[in-house]
Amino acid sequence: MQYDVAAIIRGYAQGYFLMADESNGLGWYGSKERTLIPLDEKFRYPKSLQRVLNQNRFTVAINRDFLGVVAGCANRETTWISPELQKIYWLLYQTGYAYSFETWQGDQLAGGILGIVIGGVFIGESMFYRIPEGSKVAMVKLVERLRQRKFMLFDAQMMNPHLARFGAYPINNKEYDILLQQALQLPCSLK
Repeated sequence: MQYDVAAIIRGYAQGYFLMADESNGLGWYGSKERTLIPLDEKFRYPKSLQRVLNQNRFTVAINRDFLGVVAGCANRETTWISPELQKIYWLLYQTGYAYSFETWQGDQLAGGILGIVIGGVFIGESMFYRIPEGSKVAMVKLVERLRQRKFMLFDAQMMNPHLARFGAYPINNKEYDILLQQALQLPCSLK
């Protein structure tokens, strides 16, 4: 099956995201509000995580094992990352839009965050861990990277208790669309 990368990126740039339903049918979705991870001083994380960071137990990599991160994110009892969506992520990776931000412990993939980069926006699609704290360290290090690279938005799409611990906050669609259009104009690069 052929996919139109430009059309897919346009969908994300308009504030939609791809998800598979229970029968693996792929569709575009939106929501009344989005969840953003702050890229300023409002970003926070549990104090216990600071000890882990100080121990330097993990190293960070970008796209060292993209397919491993996609597989890790999809490996759940119920997942919205269907085999078709995995193929789309691979295509977006090959065309420079999809990224895996990874933590490693030695030669073992500890955790990672799967996302799409368009301009100054990082759209977090999913995250996972194989080693405890692996995805949390990835989150902290990704925020540091996005700050260094002058990204404007870290879109986490939907709120959950895990993201709330990092200072994630909801924003209504109208505000999100304004920020999204501004951020899309920025010439940012994750690598």
